[in-house]
Amino acid sequence: MAGMNKEFNPVDYGLDPIELCASNVENKPRIGIGLDSAVIPIKGTELSLLQTCDYFYPIVDDPYLMGRITCANVMSDLFAMGVTKIDSLDLIMQNSTNMTEKEINVVVPLLIKGFQAAASEVQCKASLSTITENPWCTIGGIATAVCRSTEFIMPDKAEEGDVIVLTKALGTQIACSIHHWIDIPEKWSKIKDIVKKEDLDKLLGQAICSMARLNHTAAVLMHKYNAHCCTDVTGFGILGHANNLAKFQKNQNLKFILEKLPVFQNVDKIAKTCNMSKLEKGICPETSGGLLICMSHENARLFCQEIESLENEKAWIVGHVEEGDGNPMALLVSNPEIIQAESTPNLTKFLEHI
Repeated sequence: MAGMNKEFNPVDYGLDPIELCASNVENKPRIGIGLDSAVIPIKGTELSLLQTCDYFYPIVDDPYLMGRITCANVMSDLFAMGVTKIDSLDLIMQNSTNMTEKEINVVVPLLIKGFQAAASEVQCKASLSTITENPWCTIGGIATAVCRSTEFIMPDKAEEGDVIVLTKALGTQIACSIHHWIDIPEKWSKIKDIVKKEDLDKLLGQAICSMARLNHTAAVLMHKYNAHCCTDVTGFGILGHANNLAKFQKNQNLKFILEKLPVFQNVDKIAKTCNMSKLEKGICPETSGGLLICMSHENARLFCQEIESLENEKAWIVGHVEEGDGNPMALLVSNPEIIQAESTPNLTKFLEHI
């Protein structure tokens, strides 16, 4: 993979080539969207316990990077609530019954190491909670924080006139799944005329860097710039999560309008060629996606400037909040503006702990 100087190679560990990710598993959500985290007041105190549990199938083959991505994804639910300090983080795993003992002995420690490395970025010590067996490898975790009311942001205070900010580009799952097409002649033939193999390497690198990047900085800035509500964009796509956020508002006479879709380079072109219509409809699943935040226009402008200054990563104003008709919802405009998110993937910074 372009940009990776320590790419995981099973052969280096005496293993046969294996695919960790479940690229053949179709993502069809079976339950509705809930809140990002449980918020439980603690009796006799001014504190609340915020907790989230999330797990999924691996999306990349490198176990260390997959561990990092998993941790970023699990913590993101708390970051979406404006939590900046996580008190407890537990890793949950299910080994595939199809993996050999040797494969498990190599892959599992690397998954754990990647998970712990991401947790250490926010001074949180991750512990291993459970390892069980399953026909498919799954990985996830439980993140917990104990907060005062000023230390988290309930996702219910959007106002008419707010704008909507997105902190990461869209297209992570397309980028990861499409990269496997390089080795499948009948599928590669569908896209070889519009992208080169090195384009797909770069695309995968962009997606991995995005998924491995924590939403912690955005959570900190939410307090500074008076965010009114937030959610993270994951399995139900930007429109699905925006719609859920709209329905949770105290003001039930609001409508969230999405006008722009920032995507990784070439993702929209690939999706169109391959009839992957979910991307342009705003319902394409994401893994460890960005935060979707409502705030005033001026604060949003400053928020985007500061996050780029601190992380050298862009955030975008992608929509606005307007008066509704008593039926809160989110809508994606016809022919939304597609923004090409340009970046040079640098996976080295995520591999420095190996």
